[in-house]
Amino acid sequence: MSRQLTTIGFDADDTLWHNERFFALTQDRFADLLADHTDADTLMDRLLAAEQRNLPHYGFGIKGFTLSMIETAIEVTDGRLPGSVIAELLEAGREMLSHPIDLLPHAAETVAALSGTYKVVLITKGDLLDQERKLAQSGLGDAFDAVEIVSAKTSETYIRIYDQHGDGAAQGLMVGNSMASDVLPMIAAGGLGVFVPHGLAWAIEHAEAPDHPGFHEIADLSALPALVANLT
Repeated sequence: MSRQLTTIGFDADDTLWHNERFFALTQDRFADLLADHTDADTLMDRLLAAEQRNLPHYGFGIKGFTLSMIETAIEVTDGRLPGSVIAELLEAGREMLSHPIDLLPHAAETVAALSGTYKVVLITKGDLLDQERKLAQSGLGDAFDAVEIVSAKTSETYIRIYDQHGDGAAQGLMVGNSMASDVLPMIAAGGLGVFVPHGLAWAIEHAEAPDHPGFHEIADLSALPALVANLT
């Protein structure tokens, strides 16, 4: 599909830098803490259900995840959760909010390569302060023409962002590791969606790849400049 691209959006977590692995490590710690009350698979199923229930209230991010862990722990212990366990879960959440930023391969080079020719916009969701911290520590902040930290990624969100920072979604491309958040709603908005798989993926972000000319998939970010060149 050839079109005049002017604006490229990048997801942040697990597209530009590692993030989900810190959730996975904390979930292992969570399972160890509750091992006397339920098995790990059951606990993770109940945690996921709590996260899904709580998304409309807490949104995406570590704070909501931490509250969902505490809620799940209270449920599986029938309300007999020791205060010491609550304290440890809160500490685990604080540690996640201060984890170091480790860029994914080719992230810096790819953003830099495209920023001279296209408007590049960081579009991420999650805790405002946490996302601002990660961007500041990533060293990539100056490469972006704009930064949007949103509560959810919907087609309406992308239409607004690409209208504001570009020439509309039809002349935009969004790249990220979430089919559900980065690809499908961008295609629905009239733009192009580029999927970059990541080894760890949150179940809530899973969706099937669309059979659509606006969908593209690359193995890693090193392939993005060539793909963009071929699309224009």
